[in-house]
Amino acid sequence: MAKGKKTSLKASLSSQQSRLKKKQEAAKAAEHAERKGKKQPTTTKGKAPVKPAYIPFTSTNKILLVGEGNFSFTAALALHPPPILEYLPAGSITATAYDSEKDCYSKYPDAQGIVTQLREKGVEVLFGVDATKLEKCAPLKGKKYDKIMWNFPHAGKGITDQDRNILSNQVLLLGFLKSAAPLLTTGSMPTLTKKKKPKSDDSDDEKEDEAEDEPDLTNAVASRGSILITLRNVQPYISWNLPKLAKNPPPPKRVNDPPNPRYIQLRSFAFDRKLWQGYEHRMTKGERAGGKGTTGVGGEDRTWEFCLKDLDE
Repeated sequence: MAKGKKTSLKASLSSQQSRLKKKQEAAKAAEHAERKGKKQPTTTKGKAPVKPAYIPFTSTNKILLVGEGNFSFTAALALHPPPILEYLPAGSITATAYDSEKDCYSKYPDAQGIVTQLREKGVEVLFGVDATKLEKCAPLKGKKYDKIMWNFPHAGKGITDQDRNILSNQVLLLGFLKSAAPLLTTGSMPTLTKKKKPKSDDSDDEKEDEAEDEPDLTNAVASRGSILITLRNVQPYISWNLPKLAKNPPPPKRVNDPPNPRYIQLRSFAFDRKLWQGYEHRMTKGERAGGKGTTGVGGEDRTWEFCLKDLDE
C-alpha cells in the first residue's frame, strides 16, 4: 500500500474514532442529564431549585379544616385528591366555615354546589364555626384530629393602619392556636433531626425558623396531632410572626386565664396550589368585594406545621 494511502486511512480512522468518541460522550452526557433530571428538582433560570411538593396528610388521618371559604380546598382533598390520598375516607374529613350557610352561599356563589357534593360524599360540613372558639361548636366536642388546617387566615377587618392590622391578625392566630390545642390527638413527640443551614453574621430568629424546614420525623406515625397554617410568605404576612407566636406566645391578657399553649415547629413547606385540583383561594370578604384578589405580591404560599410542646420542656 502506498504511503499516501496509509496516511489517508490513518487520518480517516482517527477522524472516525474522534467522531465515535464525541458521540459516546454526548450519549453519556444525555444519560447523565436524564438521571439528574429525575433526581433533582426542577430549576428555573436564576432561581434556586424547586423542592418536590409536600403533602402533609396520610390516608389514615382524621382532618379538620377551618376557615373554609367556598370549600374548594375541601373538595380538592375529598373529591379530587392527589394519588397518595385516594384511599382517604371522606368521613375522616370535617370542614368548617365562619359564615352561616346562607351568608356563605351569598358570598361565594359556587359554594352551594360544592357543599352538596361534599355532603353526598360523606364529608362533615359545618357553618358558623369561629376558629378561635372551637370549643363552642357542639359537633366538635369530644373529637380529636390528627391534622387541623387553616389556609390563609385573615381577620378581614379592613383596618388601614398596618400596625393595628398586624395586631388584629396576630390575635386571630393566637386564638386559633389556643382553641385548636384540645382537639389534637395525643401521642409521642416526633424525633426531630434538624437540618441546620449555615449561619451568617446577620442571622436572626426568622432564619432560625427557616432552618427547621425539614426535620427527620423518625416516629411520625405514632406522633401527636399537628396544626397547619398557610400564609403568603411576603409582607405584611411575614410581620405576623407566626412561628414566634406559636413557639413563644405572649401571656394571656387576664391574670386568671390559662396560659397560651406552646408549640414546636415541625416543618415549613411550599403550598402548591396546583397539587389541589379545583382549589381557588377566596378572600374573607367574598366575591362581592373582589373575592379573587391576591394574597400578596411576590413570594410564595407557605405552610407551617406545629405540634404541642410538652409542658415540662
